[in-house]
This record gives sequence, C-alpha cells and structure tokens, in this order.
Amino acid sequence: MNLRRFFDPIPLHECRQVDGFFLASVACVVMLGLVMVSSASIFLSETNYGHPYYFMVRQTVYLIIGIVFGYFMMSISTERLQEYSVWLMAFSLVLLVMVLMPGIGKTVNGSRRWINLVVFNLQASEVAKVCMVVYVSGYLVRRADRVREKLMGSGMPMVVSFLFLACLLLEPDFGASVVLVGTVIALLFIAGAPIYQFIGLVFAVVAALGLVAISESYRIKRLMNFVDPWADPFNDGYQLSQALIAYGRGEWFGLGLGNSVQKLAYLPEAHTDFVFSIWVEETGMVGGLLLLLVFAVLTTRAFKIGQNAMRLGRLFQGYMSFGFAILILAQVIINVGVNTGFLPTKGLTLPLISYGGSSLIITLSSLFVIARVDIENRRIMNGQNSQLETSTSDTRYEEVKGV
Repeated sequence: MNLRRFFDPIPLHECRQVDGFFLASVACVVMLGLVMVSSASIFLSETNYGHPYYFMVRQTVYLIIGIVFGYFMMSISTERLQEYSVWLMAFSLVLLVMVLMPGIGKTVNGSRRWINLVVFNLQASEVAKVCMVVYVSGYLVRRADRVREKLMGSGMPMVVSFLFLACLLLEPDFGASVVLVGTVIALLFIAGAPIYQFIGLVFAVVAALGLVAISESYRIKRLMNFVDPWADPFNDGYQLSQALIAYGRGEWFGLGLGNSVQKLAYLPEAHTDFVFSIWVEETGMVGGLLLLLVFAVLTTRAFKIGQNAMRLGRLFQGYMSFGFAILILAQVIINVGVNTGFLPTKGLTLPLISYGGSSLIITLSSLFVIARVDIENRRIMNGQNSQLETSTSDTRYEEVKGV
C-alpha cells in the first residue's frame, strides 16, 4: 500500500482554519466532561479504589488517546474512507460477532458488550455506529439513483442494519440498536428516498423494536417504571426516582460544582449513564440548558460543514458529516430523555461527558473526521477563488493589451 496515497497529514495552519464555533463547542464539551467525571465519580473512586480521582485520571488518559487517534483519522483523506467504507462495515460487524464469543467478550452488569484491550475496554457498538455511517454514506453515493427510485435501493442498507441489530440485541444493547437504525433511516431520507419508503421503514422499525421491547420481562419492567417510577421507588424505580430527586435539589442554579448529594452512592451509574442528573444537581436548570446549548452549537456546525460539502458536490463527505452529527444528537436526546424520565431507561452514555474510553475515543475520532471534511471544503473553495482571480486577472490583461 502506498502510505502517501493513504495518509495526508494536515498542516498546522490549516487546522487553525477549521470552523471556530465547531472547535470551541467540542473543546467546551470535552472540558465539561472531565469536570463532571471528576465530580460525579469522586465518592465511588475514594470508596472502591482509595483515590478520589481514579476515574478522572483514566478519563484523561482516554482523552489523550482519543486526540491522538482522532488526529490519525484526520490524516486520512475522506476519499480513502469512501474507498474502504465496505471494509470498515465488515470490520465492525466482525467486532460485534467477536463480542459474543466466550473468552473474548467481557460481561458487565449482565451485558456482553466489551472487548478487553488492556488499556481500556472497547465497546464494539461504538465502532459499529460510526462505521455504519461511513458505509451508508458511501452506498448513498454509489447507488444514488436506485435509492431515489426503487424500493430495493433502500433495502440493502436496511438489510445490513438488521444484521447489526441482531448482534446488538444479543449483547443486549437496545439503546445502540435504536440509535444505529434511526441514523440509517435519517440518512436515507436526506439522500432523497421516496416519502412512502421513509414512512414504511419508520413504521416497520418501530414495530420491530416494539416487539423486541416487550419480548423480555426486564424491558417491560423498565417501561412500567418509566410510566411511574414512584410506584416502586426503592426497587425497580429506584434509579429514575433518584435522578429526579437530583433535579429537584438543583433547582435553578444548582448546589455548586462538587456539592452533589446524589453521587454519594444514592444514584447508581452517576458518572456514566446518569451524569447529566448530577450536572443539573450541581449547576441547576440553567447549567443543564447551557450544556444542551453547547451540544446544539456543535451539531449545528457539523450539519453546516456537511451542507457546505454537499454544495461543493462532495456527497459522501456531506452524508458522513450529517450521519456523525445525527449520532451525537440522537444519543444526547435519548440520554437526557432517560435522565429526565421522558424515555425508558437505556444504557446510553452522554457523548464526551460520561465516563468511558470507547465512547470518548470513537466520538472524538468522528469529530476529527468532520474537521477534515471542513478543511477539504476550504481547500476546494480557496482553489476555486484562486482560479477565479487568475481568470479575472487574465481578462483584464487582455483588455489592457487590446487597448
């Protein structure tokens, strides 16, 4: 393989040209994530590991790995990602199968979702979601006419999605299943799939996921607890009721950073799935809304970068940026919905905020790829402007020469 053809490192001066609002929002969320992991986990760290900053130190290591791996991904031309999109999809499917193999997959809290890589546990579903976006983006470019005109055009991505879905439900990971399939359907809609196909796919997926949701007794319990967590606040409804208590304690402006009471072994998974509840308890409703505003800026600028790519005729890059933005947006909506009791409990983290190596590293990598798309967009626009200036200069020279 020609490495020079595969890698195209970005010079520092071009990195500085990336959308300022995008960079600022990413940096803001990452820093808030470190603060909240430190605050939400301090009691658990001290109790279980004898060190108050055990989880914060590990999260910092994951952040460094994420930045290094993200720069590696940003050094790969998006054309190469498009070229290897099918292989990336196949690789992520292999990871999902490996997770289910005894001796390879690691089980935590009854779910087999991780592969032990010594430094951190790789959650295969995080890789699968990102690789699926890359694959579907490439497919939408290769089969653009078929997607817009034929039912089978939308069929192939859905067939692949259901293969992923089957693996995820065997782990089980219902939350990742919803995010992955929902993102694929959203990309098909953006690519111009006929509205009747879109509506049909939505109904089919909702029906399928509904059947899955009621197929297991523990999922039915979660649905019942979601409806009324106070019916059994010390057993099945304990986690959600404690999260709602955290919101009540926070009121408008919060108790102050580090002053949460619910993180003191009252709210389970305070530093992972329910970190948003601790954030609101310490910073209040105002702090919660500000965090959501930062996420809104991040995803909006990612959509803007994708839109610019589409205008330049770079469809793969546009779809990919949209897909990564939708992944983050969907996870934020579901996580906050679960924390506030608007959605049944799911095992989904808050991107860049919750503790976890896989989520942080993979999400950062996808954001670095969006930055790469923005840099390539600017290269093309600068090239077009240079050509226009050269053409204008030549025209003026000819006019002067004629005179």
